[in-house]
Amino acid sequence: MEKQILDYTLVPAGLLLMVTYHFWLLFRILNHPNKTVIGFNSLNRRFWVSAMMEDVSKNGVLAVQTLRNNIMASTVLASTAIMLSSVIAVLMTGKNGDRSFGVVFGDKSPMGISIKYFAILVCFLLSFLLNVQSIRYYSLASILINVPFKKMYHSPHSHHLTAEYVGTTVNKGSYFWSLGLRAFYFSFPLFLWIFGPIPMFLSCLVMVLMLYFVDVAFESSWPIGPSELEENHPHSSEV
Repeated sequence: MEKQILDYTLVPAGLLLMVTYHFWLLFRILNHPNKTVIGFNSLNRRFWVSAMMEDVSKNGVLAVQTLRNNIMASTVLASTAIMLSSVIAVLMTGKNGDRSFGVVFGDKSPMGISIKYFAILVCFLLSFLLNVQSIRYYSLASILINVPFKKMYHSPHSHHLTAEYVGTTVNKGSYFWSLGLRAFYFSFPLFLWIFGPIPMFLSCLVMVLMLYFVDVAFESSWPIGPSELEENHPHSSEV
């Protein structure tokens, strides 16, 4: 019972630390996007889409190849996630042998081990679904980015496709890819939970520190947003 107390304290504390960090990151992205790598990349993707759609005949191939590379990245993550999900499912249904892997501290009961495997399985399945959605949006964007939207203004039946809408679609694909990658990050502490709650909690601490330096933008010379860039470079799209 004393060893199980570690699972009841350290595991929720580690998960709470990870969840709290991501809520803080979401707040920064929504309110101060220029101070996060995700927010800054989101702004630049909109500029990139606008530049690609300025001359579809000239930039169409480059835009499609770039989006295809993103589709391949999402496909690799989705394939890896579903493969690992199958492996975890096989381990969960296996009845032979001890599956505790030499846990020193923590819950060694069959129910506890099954909960650990199930938590890892949920992360991989969630990552698979998120990356599939990323592929969906990237595939849609690869079609929309080649539409000559300037010529569509002359048609009375057109819906006035804009670069802003295509940029939003590309950003949605990137957001789902990032969420799928975060699901992989969450699976690592859960995997170490198999060896006990202490490695799991320590991995949560290390993971949060690493993600902080990955997610936070430390450069102060980056542009604040699209409006400032348009004011500073009003004729950049014509060059």
